[in-house]
Amino acid sequence: MALWPIEPAHPSGGQRRFDEQARGRLRRPCGSGDHHRAISSHTSFVTPALCRDPLRGKSGDRGSRAARAARWTPAQGQGDGGILASDPNIVPDTEHRGLLRLLPAAARPYALLARFDRPIGWWLLFWPGAWAIALSGGAVDRWDLILWFLLGSIAMRGAGCVYNDIVDRDLDRQVARTRTRPLASGAVSLKAAWAWLGALCLIGLVVLLQLNPFAAGIALASLLLVAAYPFMKRITWWPQAWLGLVFSWAALVGWAAVTGDLPPAGLLLYGGTIFWVIGYDTIYALQDVEDDALVGVRSSARRLGAAVRPGVAAFYLLALALWGAAFWLVRPDPLALLALAPMALHLVWQVATLHRADGANALARFRSNRDAGLLMFAACFVVGTTAF
Repeated sequence: MALWPIEPAHPSGGQRRFDEQARGRLRRPCGSGDHHRAISSHTSFVTPALCRDPLRGKSGDRGSRAARAARWTPAQGQGDGGILASDPNIVPDTEHRGLLRLLPAAARPYALLARFDRPIGWWLLFWPGAWAIALSGGAVDRWDLILWFLLGSIAMRGAGCVYNDIVDRDLDRQVARTRTRPLASGAVSLKAAWAWLGALCLIGLVVLLQLNPFAAGIALASLLLVAAYPFMKRITWWPQAWLGLVFSWAALVGWAAVTGDLPPAGLLLYGGTIFWVIGYDTIYALQDVEDDALVGVRSSARRLGAAVRPGVAAFYLLALALWGAAFWLVRPDPLALLALAPMALHLVWQVATLHRADGANALARFRSNRDAGLLMFAACFVVGTTAF
């Protein structure tokens, strides 16, 4: 991924000074004692471990890729001064846990590359489609669509993660939270990653064939947005907005799959979901604000700075407003709006308890959106099934 730090249109003095200092440190060669002392005096997550290859043995012999994959674990590089061990606020991006422990050692890097250890991603991709199916009145008669959307979400979220890691593999090696990803660490080759991406897309194709032609066409139209997403952080301070367009797309597909058309209520549901995604992904980006400043990556979390909590609150408020309008078009009844109350309270809790300097806190609030999605699904189910 190309790295060129570009100042915002009107950066704050503190942000300008921090970015200038960060760029100055990046120009120094890795391994310089002054370089590490300068960084460690300003941040807590960069250590000499950045200069080490976590897969290289003491002799310097990396060995075969298959051997590295078999012995690789995401925890490598975290001990004995490793960057993840040095800061408890940095949560590693890949972990061996749950069912992944039961996989053969050679298969684990591929499961981690697709983020199968992080189900929150496919939950967040799945919910907008499930909401649309429920709000359009299809949750009972077309329950099979919900299952197909779940399978498609798991496969295509995995495909998106593999593609993102292919594009960002060089950048990921420089960021504390992502440097242990299988492609960045060398556990999976670039050629193997492309093959794994193709296999996941084939599963997505099977799901696509279950849709009516109109819904399938809408689904295919998202591919350009998906392909462009990894590059957005190079050119805009709001890559989260682009992610909102991508991760909300299932709302359009789900509605079209049930009704064969796309009415204003479906568009409003999609619009509200975009702002929801911007909000929760801004929370997620709080984990990387210091690393992002060092390597010149932009994000809404960096752009908002100290105003991140009111910013997220504004995004969530816009989401609720558009969702409320969608509910009203489906069932023009004040009681329908009350169905949004549990979701609204959950979003208020997220903002009220968010601590922008605590990476673990931000990750927990981000992950809580899986439960928020369930609350929203219940609301859509109630309104959709009583209106049609």
